[in-house]
Amino acid sequence: MNKKLAAAVSGSAVLMLVLAGCGGDEGDKKANAWAKQVCDKWQPELKKIEKANADIKRVSGESSKPDDVQKTDSAAFQSQADAYKAMSAAVAQAGVPPTKDGQATKDAAVKGFDSASKAYTDLKAKIDALDPKDQSKFADGLKEMAGAISQAQKGSADAYDQLKKAGLDQAMNSQKGCKVTVVAPSASPAK
Repeated sequence: MNKKLAAAVSGSAVLMLVLAGCGGDEGDKKANAWAKQVCDKWQPELKKIEKANADIKRVSGESSKPDDVQKTDSAAFQSQADAYKAMSAAVAQAGVPPTKDGQATKDAAVKGFDSASKAYTDLKAKIDALDPKDQSKFADGLKEMAGAISQAQKGSADAYDQLKKAGLDQAMNSQKGCKVTVVAPSASPAK
């Protein structure tokens, strides 16, 4: 019933690693200091996102009851909305990153994370509005939400891309707070 939703989550759970890159010049103390400020605040948020994705995937099986799916997905979407909002705030509070076009980079990253937060808030409202007692309509509603999840994830992907383009990926990758567990995407698409 919820497999498309889980596939959308699984297929992009690796978004958290968009910043991953090869090692590099660790000598940029300003970039490392900026990255540390951000990553220290991101660590609990990244864990929330991972847990939310795992919860959605857990209830995506055929045996899950619609009430459980709705309750779990709603909580997961709220958790993701809160996490992306906090990640946006962390970037904003860290100040302008020490890169060329630092203000534009910061503004674009904040906008991307805010966009992801709003999209997950909207997803929560959509799942809450579904009637789990009407299983057919509930399943159709979940299918429609799979595309909305991809849109929500685009905001965070855009934010990560901005940070990577600015050359902050190496500094961020060196921070413990920005390291997350890789979740491999599912091999087969959901039906």
